[in-house]
Amino acid sequence: MLPQSFLDDLIARNDIVDVVGSYVALQQKGSNLFGLCPFHNEKTPSFSVSPSKQIYHCFGCKKGGGVINFIMEIENLSYMDAVRFLAKRVNLEVPDDRQDDDTARRRQRILALNRDAARWYYDVLQSPEGAAVQAYLDKRQIRRGIAVRFGMGASTANWDDLTRAMTARGYTKTELIAAGLAVASKKGGVYDKFRNRLMLPVIDQRGDVVGFGSRVIDNSEPKYMNTTDTPVYSKRHVLYGLNLAKKTKRPEIILCEGNLDVVTLHQAGFDNAVASMGTALTQEQIRLLSRYTKNLVLCYDNDNAGQMATQRALEMLSNTEFTVRVLRLPNKMVDGQPKKQDADDFIKAYGPDAFAQLLSGSAGGMEFRMAQVAGKYDLKDDRQRVAYAQEISQVLCTLENAVEREVYTNRAAEVSGFSKEAMRTEVERAARQRRSRDRKQRERRELNPAVSLQPTERSIRYTNLRSAMAEEGVIRLLLHDDTIFPQDAPLQEDDFSSPLLGKIFGLLWQHRSSAYPMAALSASLSGEEMSHLTALIQKPESTANAEKSLQDYLRIIREEKMKRAGSGADPLVLAMEKKRSSQKKTEDT
Repeated sequence: MLPQSFLDDLIARNDIVDVVGSYVALQQKGSNLFGLCPFHNEKTPSFSVSPSKQIYHCFGCKKGGGVINFIMEIENLSYMDAVRFLAKRVNLEVPDDRQDDDTARRRQRILALNRDAARWYYDVLQSPEGAAVQAYLDKRQIRRGIAVRFGMGASTANWDDLTRAMTARGYTKTELIAAGLAVASKKGGVYDKFRNRLMLPVIDQRGDVVGFGSRVIDNSEPKYMNTTDTPVYSKRHVLYGLNLAKKTKRPEIILCEGNLDVVTLHQAGFDNAVASMGTALTQEQIRLLSRYTKNLVLCYDNDNAGQMATQRALEMLSNTEFTVRVLRLPNKMVDGQPKKQDADDFIKAYGPDAFAQLLSGSAGGMEFRMAQVAGKYDLKDDRQRVAYAQEISQVLCTLENAVEREVYTNRAAEVSGFSKEAMRTEVERAARQRRSRDRKQRERRELNPAVSLQPTERSIRYTNLRSAMAEEGVIRLLLHDDTIFPQDAPLQEDDFSSPLLGKIFGLLWQHRSSAYPMAALSASLSGEEMSHLTALIQKPESTANAEKSLQDYLRIIREEKMKRAGSGADPLVLAMEKKRSSQKKTEDT
């Protein structure tokens, strides 16, 4: 455990406004600062930073915490790694007892193992054992210089060459398995996960080798194999090639499907290409991209899977700060028949200049979506024209910008052959339906007090609302002014109906002498729990008669504890659960 004096010094030197301000553009609004949330997509700022409390809270996605939590979340780091990150930022030495942190030490060992494994794979590629992989690279027209830039390597066909090489360097078989480089056999042995493959190290934006992608060089299956999630790697948080693309002088980043598409594009001079790691685009990857650009070009394959991935990405990026274009790769003709192709195919067939022309003429996201919808209908048939108008209106009514909505509504009218007035009426009708659905959902939530008072995170549900509201009040008062509390703790953790609120109270009481108690809580609470704490802090709490409020809260908590001992859960919560169960049965039938 880190000394409280060190944590106080760390937080004092890393003012949350300065730290968050290096990632988010903040503007003063009253006593707080606001900006666009880096953790979800929005156009209206709902991300708040409080200089006095040294916390952040988003009123949209509900994430919140102190400066350590912010670095943990935005840099995808563990608690100790975030502490080290902040300590390095202000030239502060972390106390020696940091070595007691087994999790951080394990993480560093796996990163070192990945680095050494990448070097070993690289050396194999340069040796006679890597001749088959080198022949495959030659066939794919990947030059040696670009292979070196991406740190490409080769795994041998033998069962345990990497395992033996790494254990000889002092790594354990347990560490090899934890890094996703080896697999435990049923007989108790260990063998290499990657064999007879082209190896592609995955390097994050900080320059660490966090995992590997791979491809077979023959017709065996699976064709592609990536590192599964490990203590240092999560495919949701990583983009292949971003360590290189972040240095580009080009104004946009090109998002591709495959690792080798990225390699080919970089080789052709498009050093702004990246790819997701075998998964659809995620919010975490969007957040990562937002640090380096606000202009994206989607360049997925032109097969059905690629078109669906493009559609999903556009939906996620709609109404965000990103300007998004879609590069549509044409089919190539093979024996007189059209064949789907990816970026790698196109550049090899037509060259970089042809790709640059496609890039300069790539369509905006809405143009792509409109073309996708139009392609589903025969617009010479009146019934299908009506169906097209209805579907495209559902798309157009989501546009928040009125001018943009008008432009695309007129374009849809031209495509369908309907008048602009008729199409505008249809879009307005779709918008009214959408607003009505949203309003009804909001009213259902607001009319049910039990629902509105419950935490948004289902894992933190309250079983006794009356007690929980009082428990929240005690925590707010403790953070506002701990001098109104008696010298000894007025409550024990088991007095709380909510285990989480009891845990928070215990931690705050333990660190109440600290100038920055939230720093200590960051080590003991999960991200969801810290977000819940910052959310309850945002609720109004009058300090005009704080001592009287505290006594009222304590009385309610004790009364409800006595009730729980005799009659069980809060009747309001039981009624809410019964109603939810009834609604679910109705929906199922």
